[in-house]
Amino acid sequence: MFVCRECLDQFGKWHGQCPSCGEWNSLEEREVEKKRSKKVVKKAASSSKVISFAELPMMEESRIVSGIDEFDRVVGGGIVPGSLILLGGEPGVGKSTILLQVSSAFAKKGFRCLYVSGEESSAQIRTRGERLGIQNEGIEFLGETNLEDIISQLELTKPDIVMIDSIQTVRSDYLESSAGSVSQVRETANGLLDFAKKENTTVFITGHVTKEGAIAGPKSIEHIVDTVLYFEGEKNYRYRVIRATKNRFGATGEIGIFEMRREGLVPVKEASTLFVSSSVYENPGSVVFPSCEGTRPLLVEIQALVGHPGYTNPRRTIVGIDYNRAILVLAILEKRLGLELSGREVFISVAGGVFVNEPASDLAVASAVISSYYDKPIRKDSAIFGEVGLTGEVRGVSLMRERLKESSAYNFGRNIIPKSDKINVDKLSRKIIIEIENLNDLLERLF
Repeated sequence: MFVCRECLDQFGKWHGQCPSCGEWNSLEEREVEKKRSKKVVKKAASSSKVISFAELPMMEESRIVSGIDEFDRVVGGGIVPGSLILLGGEPGVGKSTILLQVSSAFAKKGFRCLYVSGEESSAQIRTRGERLGIQNEGIEFLGETNLEDIISQLELTKPDIVMIDSIQTVRSDYLESSAGSVSQVRETANGLLDFAKKENTTVFITGHVTKEGAIAGPKSIEHIVDTVLYFEGEKNYRYRVIRATKNRFGATGEIGIFEMRREGLVPVKEASTLFVSSSVYENPGSVVFPSCEGTRPLLVEIQALVGHPGYTNPRRTIVGIDYNRAILVLAILEKRLGLELSGREVFISVAGGVFVNEPASDLAVASAVISSYYDKPIRKDSAIFGEVGLTGEVRGVSLMRERLKESSAYNFGRNIIPKSDKINVDKLSRKIIIEIENLNDLLERLF
Protein backbone atom coordinates (compact mmCIF):
# COMPACT_ATOMS: atom_id res chain seq x y z
CA MET A 1 0.00 0.00 0.00
CA PHE A 2 1.00 3.64 -0.44
CA VAL A 3 0.69 5.55 2.83
CA CYS A 4 0.75 9.35 3.23
CA ARG A 5 3.33 10.38 5.83
CA GLU A 6 1.23 13.44 6.76
CA CYS A 7 -2.32 12.08 7.21
CA LEU A 8 -1.50 8.31 7.22
CA ASP A 9 -4.28 7.50 4.71
CA GLN A 10 -3.68 4.42 2.52
CA PHE A 11 -4.06 4.11 -1.25
CA GLY A 12 -3.75 1.27 -3.72
CA LYS A 13 -1.59 3.22 -6.14
CA TRP A 14 0.92 6.06 -6.03
CA HIS A 15 -0.19 9.69 -6.36
CA GLY A 16 1.98 12.76 -6.73
CA GLN A 17 -0.43 14.61 -4.45
CA CYS A 18 -2.24 13.00 -1.55
CA PRO A 19 -5.99 12.88 -2.38
CA SER A 20 -6.87 13.29 1.32
CA CYS A 21 -4.69 16.11 2.68
CA GLY A 22 -3.34 17.61 -0.57
CA GLU A 23 0.35 17.28 0.42
CA TRP A 24 2.77 16.78 -2.49
CA ASN A 25 5.25 13.85 -2.68
CA SER A 26 4.13 12.46 0.67
CA LEU A 27 3.15 8.89 -0.32
CA GLU A 28 5.49 6.07 0.73
CA GLU A 29 5.22 2.40 -0.21
CA ARG A 30 4.85 0.06 2.77
CA GLU A 31 4.11 -3.54 3.48
CA VAL A 32 0.66 -3.96 5.03
CA GLU A 33 0.15 -6.45 7.85
CA LYS A 34 -1.98 -9.42 6.89
CA LYS A 35 -5.43 -9.58 8.46
CA ARG A 36 -5.90 -12.12 11.21
CA SER A 37 -8.43 -14.86 10.75
CA LYS A 38 -11.78 -14.68 12.54
CA LYS A 39 -10.80 -17.65 14.70
CA VAL A 40 -7.70 -15.84 16.04
CA VAL A 41 -9.64 -12.64 16.63
CA LYS A 42 -12.38 -14.48 18.49
CA LYS A 43 -9.87 -16.27 20.70
CA ALA A 44 -8.05 -13.03 21.54
CA ALA A 45 -11.31 -11.31 22.43
CA SER A 46 -12.46 -14.13 24.71
CA SER A 47 -9.25 -13.94 26.78
CA SER A 48 -10.22 -10.51 28.14
CA LYS A 49 -12.08 -10.14 31.42
CA VAL A 50 -14.56 -7.47 32.40
CA ILE A 51 -14.01 -5.99 35.87
CA SER A 52 -15.77 -3.25 37.79
CA PHE A 53 -14.38 0.23 38.31
CA ALA A 54 -13.81 -0.46 42.02
CA GLU A 55 -11.52 -3.38 41.14
CA LEU A 56 -9.21 -1.26 39.01
CA PRO A 57 -5.72 -1.07 40.55
CA MET A 58 -4.53 2.20 42.05
CA MET A 59 -1.33 3.78 40.72
CA GLU A 60 1.11 5.09 43.31
CA GLU A 61 2.21 8.43 41.89
CA SER A 62 5.59 8.93 43.52
CA ARG A 63 7.23 11.84 41.72
CA ILE A 64 10.97 12.35 41.34
CA VAL A 65 11.98 15.98 41.83
CA SER A 66 15.04 17.21 39.96
CA GLY A 67 15.58 20.37 41.98
CA ILE A 68 15.37 22.61 38.88
CA ASP A 69 12.27 24.55 39.94
CA GLU A 70 11.10 25.71 36.51
CA PHE A 71 11.48 22.23 35.02
CA ASP A 72 9.67 20.56 37.93
CA ARG A 73 6.85 23.08 37.60
CA VAL A 74 6.21 22.39 33.92
CA VAL A 75 6.13 18.58 34.34
CA GLY A 76 3.66 18.84 37.22
CA GLY A 77 5.87 18.87 40.31
CA GLY A 78 8.34 16.17 39.24
CA ILE A 79 8.58 13.25 36.83
CA VAL A 80 6.59 10.06 37.32
CA PRO A 81 8.53 6.76 37.03
CA GLY A 82 7.57 4.80 33.92
CA SER A 83 6.49 7.85 31.94
CA LEU A 84 7.51 8.73 28.37
CA ILE A 85 8.20 12.46 27.89
CA LEU A 86 8.60 14.14 24.49
CA LEU A 87 10.55 17.41 24.25
CA GLY A 88 10.21 19.23 20.93
CA GLY A 89 11.82 22.39 19.64
CA GLU A 90 13.71 24.07 16.84
CA PRO A 91 17.41 23.36 16.22
CA GLY A 92 19.65 25.28 18.60
CA VAL A 93 16.91 26.23 21.05
CA GLY A 94 18.51 24.22 23.88
CA LYS A 95 16.95 20.73 23.92
CA SER A 96 20.23 18.85 24.38
CA THR A 97 21.40 21.40 26.94
CA ILE A 98 18.36 21.01 29.19
CA LEU A 99 18.57 17.20 28.92
CA LEU A 100 22.18 17.25 30.13
CA GLN A 101 21.31 19.60 32.97
CA VAL A 102 18.34 17.49 34.05
CA SER A 103 20.51 14.35 33.86
CA SER A 104 23.09 16.02 36.06
CA ALA A 105 20.43 17.09 38.58
CA PHE A 106 19.02 13.56 38.86
CA ALA A 107 22.50 11.99 38.99
CA LYS A 108 23.42 14.20 41.95
CA LYS A 109 20.46 12.67 43.79
CA GLY A 110 21.72 9.13 43.20
CA PHE A 111 19.70 8.15 40.12
CA ARG A 112 21.38 6.31 37.27
CA CYS A 113 20.99 8.34 34.07
CA LEU A 114 21.82 7.04 30.59
CA TYR A 115 22.22 9.58 27.79
CA VAL A 116 21.71 8.03 24.34
CA SER A 117 22.90 10.28 21.52
CA GLY A 118 22.37 9.64 17.83
CA GLU A 119 23.30 13.14 16.65
CA GLU A 120 26.47 14.06 18.55
CA SER A 121 29.63 12.15 19.31
CA SER A 122 30.88 11.39 22.80
CA ALA A 123 33.53 14.13 22.49
CA GLN A 124 30.88 16.71 21.64
CA ILE A 125 28.77 15.65 24.61
CA ARG A 126 31.83 15.86 26.88
CA THR A 127 32.65 19.36 25.63
CA ARG A 128 29.13 20.58 26.27
CA GLY A 129 29.07 18.96 29.70
CA GLU A 130 32.29 20.67 30.76
CA ARG A 131 30.94 24.02 29.57
CA LEU A 132 27.85 23.46 31.70
CA GLY A 133 29.99 22.56 34.71
CA ILE A 134 28.91 18.90 34.75
CA GLN A 135 31.39 16.59 36.45
CA ASN A 136 31.54 12.80 36.58
CA GLU A 137 28.27 12.55 38.47
CA GLY A 138 27.04 9.11 37.42
CA ILE A 139 25.81 10.00 33.93
CA GLU A 140 26.40 7.17 31.46
CA PHE A 141 26.67 7.64 27.69
CA LEU A 142 25.65 5.46 24.76
CA GLY A 143 26.20 6.38 21.11
CA GLU A 144 23.71 4.21 19.24
CA THR A 145 20.91 4.65 16.69
CA ASN A 146 19.55 1.09 16.44
CA LEU A 147 16.40 0.61 18.53
CA GLU A 148 16.96 -3.08 19.28
CA ASP A 149 20.56 -2.46 20.42
CA ILE A 150 19.46 0.47 22.58
CA ILE A 151 16.73 -1.53 24.33
CA SER A 152 19.09 -4.47 24.90
CA GLN A 153 21.58 -2.13 26.57
CA LEU A 154 18.81 -0.58 28.66
CA GLU A 155 17.67 -4.01 29.83
CA LEU A 156 21.26 -4.87 30.69
CA THR A 157 22.21 -1.67 32.57
CA LYS A 158 18.73 -0.93 34.03
CA PRO A 159 19.04 2.87 34.41
CA ASP A 160 16.49 4.94 36.31
CA ILE A 161 16.22 7.70 33.68
CA VAL A 162 16.96 7.54 29.94
CA MET A 163 17.55 10.45 27.56
CA ILE A 164 17.11 9.76 23.81
CA ASP A 165 18.53 12.54 21.60
CA SER A 166 16.79 12.39 19.19
CA ILE A 167 13.89 10.19 18.11
CA GLN A 168 14.46 11.10 14.43
CA THR A 169 17.87 9.40 14.44
CA VAL A 170 16.72 6.05 15.90
CA ARG A 171 15.60 3.29 13.55
CA SER A 172 14.37 -0.28 13.88
CA ASP A 173 15.64 -3.25 11.85
CA TYR A 174 12.08 -4.50 11.43
CA LEU A 175 11.32 -1.67 9.00
CA GLU A 176 12.99 -0.97 5.68
CA SER A 177 12.41 2.80 5.69
CA SER A 178 15.10 5.26 6.70
CA ALA A 179 15.46 6.89 10.11
CA GLY A 180 13.15 9.85 10.65
CA SER A 181 10.35 8.54 8.45
CA VAL A 182 6.81 8.31 9.78
CA SER A 183 6.88 4.56 10.24
CA GLN A 184 10.29 4.60 11.96
CA VAL A 185 9.36 7.38 14.37
CA ARG A 186 6.14 5.63 15.33
CA GLU A 187 7.82 2.22 15.71
CA THR A 188 10.68 3.54 17.86
CA ALA A 189 8.29 5.55 20.04
CA ASN A 190 6.16 2.44 20.65
CA GLY A 191 9.26 0.39 21.46
CA LEU A 192 10.49 2.94 24.00
CA LEU A 193 6.99 3.18 25.49
CA ASP A 194 6.85 -0.58 26.03
CA PHE A 195 10.24 -0.52 27.74
CA ALA A 196 9.31 2.44 29.97
CA LYS A 197 6.10 0.79 31.19
CA LYS A 198 7.62 -2.66 31.61
CA GLU A 199 10.74 -1.55 33.49
CA ASN A 200 9.12 1.48 35.25
CA THR A 201 11.85 3.71 33.79
CA THR A 202 11.34 7.35 32.82
CA VAL A 203 12.34 7.97 29.21
CA PHE A 204 12.89 11.42 27.66
CA ILE A 205 12.95 11.74 23.87
CA THR A 206 13.66 14.88 21.87
CA GLY A 207 12.03 15.65 18.54
CA HIS A 208 12.61 18.20 15.81
CA VAL A 209 9.83 20.52 14.69
CA THR A 210 8.70 21.34 11.17
CA LYS A 211 8.49 24.83 9.68
CA GLU A 212 4.84 24.97 10.82
CA GLY A 213 5.98 24.46 14.44
CA ALA A 214 4.68 20.88 14.87
CA ILE A 215 6.88 17.98 15.93
CA ALA A 216 8.23 16.20 12.85
CA GLY A 217 6.69 12.79 12.23
CA PRO A 218 3.14 11.55 12.71
CA LYS A 219 0.77 13.30 15.08
CA SER A 220 0.22 9.91 16.68
CA ILE A 221 3.57 10.18 18.47
CA GLU A 222 2.05 12.89 20.68
CA HIS A 223 -0.79 10.49 21.51
CA ILE A 224 1.68 7.73 22.39
CA VAL A 225 3.73 9.66 24.95
CA ASP A 226 2.55 10.69 28.41
CA THR A 227 3.85 14.28 28.34
CA VAL A 228 4.55 16.68 25.46
CA LEU A 229 6.82 19.66 26.14
CA TYR A 230 7.55 22.37 23.56
CA PHE A 231 10.75 24.39 23.80
CA GLU A 232 10.02 27.92 22.59
CA GLY A 233 12.19 30.97 22.17
CA GLU A 234 13.65 33.24 19.54
CA LYS A 235 17.37 32.88 18.84
CA ASN A 236 17.77 36.65 19.11
CA TYR A 237 16.49 36.57 22.70
CA ARG A 238 18.21 34.92 25.61
CA TYR A 239 15.02 33.65 27.23
CA ARG A 240 13.57 30.20 26.62
CA VAL A 241 10.13 28.87 27.54
CA ILE A 242 9.18 25.22 28.04
CA ARG A 243 5.43 24.76 27.61
CA ALA A 244 3.45 21.62 28.49
CA THR A 245 0.80 20.96 25.81
CA LYS A 246 -0.05 17.50 27.15
CA ASN A 247 0.50 15.96 30.58
CA ARG A 248 -1.23 12.87 31.88
CA PHE A 249 0.19 13.49 35.35
CA GLY A 250 -0.27 17.25 35.67
CA ALA A 251 -1.84 20.41 34.32
CA THR A 252 -1.42 21.42 30.68
CA GLY A 253 -0.47 24.94 29.74
CA GLU A 254 2.17 25.27 32.46
CA ILE A 255 5.40 27.00 31.46
CA GLY A 256 8.95 27.10 32.73
CA ILE A 257 11.11 30.12 31.93
CA PHE A 258 14.88 29.89 31.51
CA GLU A 259 17.64 32.30 30.61
CA MET A 260 20.26 31.09 28.16
CA ARG A 261 23.76 31.83 29.45
CA ARG A 262 27.22 30.48 28.78
CA GLU A 263 26.89 28.09 31.73
CA GLY A 264 23.59 26.75 30.38
CA LEU A 265 19.90 27.35 31.00
CA VAL A 266 19.30 29.18 34.27
CA PRO A 267 15.77 29.08 35.79
CA VAL A 268 14.04 32.46 36.08
CA LYS A 269 11.83 32.87 39.14
CA GLU A 270 10.80 36.54 38.95
CA ALA A 271 9.87 36.38 35.28
CA SER A 272 7.57 39.41 35.30
CA THR A 273 10.52 41.75 35.79
CA LEU A 274 12.10 40.46 32.56
CA PHE A 275 9.27 41.28 30.18
CA VAL A 276 8.13 44.64 31.57
CA SER A 277 10.59 47.49 31.06
CA SER A 278 11.10 50.26 33.61
CA SER A 279 10.18 52.90 30.99
CA VAL A 280 6.72 51.47 30.32
CA TYR A 281 4.02 54.10 29.68
CA GLU A 282 6.54 56.89 29.13
CA ASN A 283 5.51 56.76 25.46
CA PRO A 284 2.05 56.19 23.98
CA GLY A 285 1.18 52.66 22.90
CA SER A 286 2.55 50.63 25.85
CA VAL A 287 0.29 48.51 28.08
CA VAL A 288 1.07 46.04 30.85
CA PHE A 289 -0.99 42.86 30.54
CA PRO A 290 -1.17 40.25 33.36
CA SER A 291 -1.24 37.02 31.37
CA CYS A 292 -1.71 33.54 32.81
CA GLU A 293 0.18 30.56 31.43
CA GLY A 294 -1.42 27.54 33.04
CA THR A 295 -1.78 28.61 36.66
CA ARG A 296 1.17 31.01 36.57
CA PRO A 297 0.54 34.77 36.23
CA LEU A 298 3.10 36.68 34.18
CA LEU A 299 3.30 40.40 33.41
CA VAL A 300 4.11 41.23 29.79
CA GLU A 301 4.29 44.49 27.89
CA ILE A 302 2.13 44.89 24.77
CA GLN A 303 3.14 47.67 22.40
CA ALA A 304 1.25 49.17 19.46
CA LEU A 305 2.13 51.71 16.79
CA VAL A 306 -0.52 53.28 14.53
CA GLY A 307 0.92 55.05 11.48
CA HIS A 308 -0.36 58.07 9.60
CA PRO A 309 -2.96 57.69 6.83
CA GLY A 310 -2.10 57.90 3.17
CA TYR A 311 -0.57 54.52 2.36
CA THR A 312 -2.01 52.64 -0.61
CA ASN A 313 -1.77 49.21 1.02
CA PRO A 314 -1.49 49.69 4.81
CA ARG A 315 0.33 46.86 6.54
CA ARG A 316 -0.68 44.83 9.59
CA THR A 317 2.33 43.41 11.41
CA ILE A 318 1.55 41.30 14.50
CA VAL A 319 4.34 39.77 16.62
CA GLY A 320 3.73 37.72 19.76
CA ILE A 321 -0.09 37.62 19.47
CA ASP A 322 -2.42 35.53 17.34
CA TYR A 323 -2.76 37.41 14.06
CA ASN A 324 -6.45 36.70 13.48
CA ARG A 325 -7.40 37.74 17.00
CA ALA A 326 -5.48 41.02 16.73
CA ILE A 327 -7.13 41.81 13.38
CA LEU A 328 -10.50 41.10 15.00
CA VAL A 329 -9.78 43.62 17.78
CA LEU A 330 -8.84 46.26 15.19
CA ALA A 331 -12.11 45.69 13.34
CA ILE A 332 -14.09 46.05 16.59
CA LEU A 333 -12.30 49.30 17.45
CA GLU A 334 -13.07 50.73 14.02
CA LYS A 335 -16.73 49.73 14.17
CA ARG A 336 -17.60 50.47 17.81
CA LEU A 337 -15.35 53.47 18.59
CA GLY A 338 -15.06 55.00 15.14
CA LEU A 339 -11.26 54.75 14.95
CA GLU A 340 -10.15 55.16 11.34
CA LEU A 341 -7.71 52.26 11.14
CA SER A 342 -8.46 50.86 7.67
CA GLY A 343 -6.16 53.37 5.97
CA ARG A 344 -3.35 53.27 8.56
CA GLU A 345 -0.50 50.90 9.18
CA VAL A 346 -0.76 49.09 12.52
CA PHE A 347 2.08 47.29 14.27
CA ILE A 348 1.47 45.24 17.43
CA SER A 349 4.20 43.45 19.37
CA VAL A 350 4.79 41.72 22.70
CA ALA A 351 8.11 42.86 24.15
CA GLY A 352 10.71 40.27 25.07
CA GLY A 353 9.83 37.59 22.49
CA VAL A 354 6.93 36.11 24.47
CA PHE A 355 3.91 34.68 22.65
CA VAL A 356 0.51 35.48 24.20
CA ASN A 357 -2.43 33.34 23.07
CA GLU A 358 -5.44 33.97 25.28
CA PRO A 359 -8.64 36.03 24.89
CA ALA A 360 -7.80 38.03 28.03
CA SER A 361 -5.27 40.02 25.99
CA ASP A 362 -7.99 41.67 23.85
CA LEU A 363 -8.52 44.63 26.15
CA ALA A 364 -4.77 45.26 26.51
CA VAL A 365 -4.31 45.18 22.72
CA ALA A 366 -7.24 47.57 22.27
CA SER A 367 -5.81 49.93 24.92
CA ALA A 368 -2.38 49.98 23.27
CA VAL A 369 -3.90 50.74 19.86
CA ILE A 370 -6.11 53.51 21.30
CA SER A 371 -3.15 55.03 23.15
CA SER A 372 -1.04 55.12 19.99
CA TYR A 373 -3.95 56.36 17.84
CA TYR A 374 -4.57 59.39 20.05
CA ASP A 375 -0.86 59.71 20.91
CA LYS A 376 -1.62 59.77 24.64
CA PRO A 377 0.28 57.71 27.23
CA ILE A 378 -1.60 55.63 29.78
CA ARG A 379 -0.95 56.05 33.48
CA LYS A 380 2.28 54.38 34.51
CA ASP A 381 0.76 52.21 37.25
CA SER A 382 -2.00 50.64 35.10
CA ALA A 383 -2.54 46.99 34.22
CA ILE A 384 -5.30 45.97 31.80
CA PHE A 385 -6.93 42.65 30.89
CA GLY A 386 -10.25 41.36 29.57
CA GLU A 387 -11.93 39.74 26.56
CA VAL A 388 -13.64 41.93 23.96
CA GLY A 389 -16.76 40.72 22.15
CA LEU A 390 -17.86 41.61 18.64
CA THR A 391 -20.44 44.07 19.94
CA GLY A 392 -17.81 45.91 21.99
CA GLU A 393 -18.72 44.38 25.35
CA VAL A 394 -15.96 43.39 27.76
CA ARG A 395 -16.25 39.84 29.10
CA GLY A 396 -14.79 38.30 32.21
CA VAL A 397 -11.76 35.99 32.09
CA SER A 398 -10.38 33.21 34.23
CA LEU A 399 -7.95 33.58 37.15
CA MET A 400 -8.83 37.23 37.77
CA ARG A 401 -7.63 37.20 41.38
CA GLU A 402 -4.26 35.75 40.40
CA ARG A 403 -3.80 38.44 37.75
CA LEU A 404 -4.67 41.21 40.22
CA LYS A 405 -2.31 39.77 42.80
CA GLU A 406 0.59 39.64 40.32
CA SER A 407 0.04 43.21 39.10
CA SER A 408 -0.18 44.51 42.65
CA ALA A 409 3.06 42.73 43.60
CA TYR A 410 4.92 44.81 41.00
CA ASN A 411 3.30 48.14 41.93
CA PHE A 412 0.70 48.19 39.16
CA GLY A 413 -2.11 49.22 41.46
CA ARG A 414 -4.53 50.67 38.89
CA ASN A 415 -6.29 47.75 37.21
CA ILE A 416 -8.80 48.12 34.37
CA ILE A 417 -10.74 44.85 34.29
CA PRO A 418 -14.13 43.45 33.18
CA LYS A 419 -17.06 44.08 35.48
CA SER A 420 -17.56 41.07 37.69
CA ASP A 421 -19.45 40.27 40.86
CA LYS A 422 -16.75 37.86 41.99
CA ILE A 423 -14.12 40.52 42.70
CA ASN A 424 -14.38 42.41 45.97
CA VAL A 425 -12.30 45.56 46.22
CA ASP A 426 -10.05 45.38 49.28
CA LYS A 427 -9.28 48.91 50.38
CA LEU A 428 -6.35 47.76 52.50
CA SER A 429 -4.57 46.29 49.47
CA ARG A 430 -4.09 49.75 47.91
CA LYS A 431 -5.41 48.47 44.58
CA ILE A 432 -7.57 50.66 42.35
CA ILE A 433 -9.93 48.42 40.40
CA ILE A 434 -11.81 50.05 37.52
CA GLU A 435 -14.54 47.75 36.24
CA ILE A 436 -15.82 48.42 32.73
CA GLU A 437 -18.61 46.90 30.64
CA ASN A 438 -17.73 47.98 27.08
CA LEU A 439 -15.17 49.80 24.96
CA ASN A 440 -16.86 53.16 25.50
CA ASP A 441 -16.20 52.80 29.23
CA LEU A 442 -12.57 51.95 28.40
CA LEU A 443 -12.16 55.10 26.31
CA GLU A 444 -13.55 57.24 29.13
CA ARG A 445 -11.39 55.73 31.88
CA LEU A 446 -8.21 54.86 29.99
CA PHE A 447 -6.29 58.12 30.30
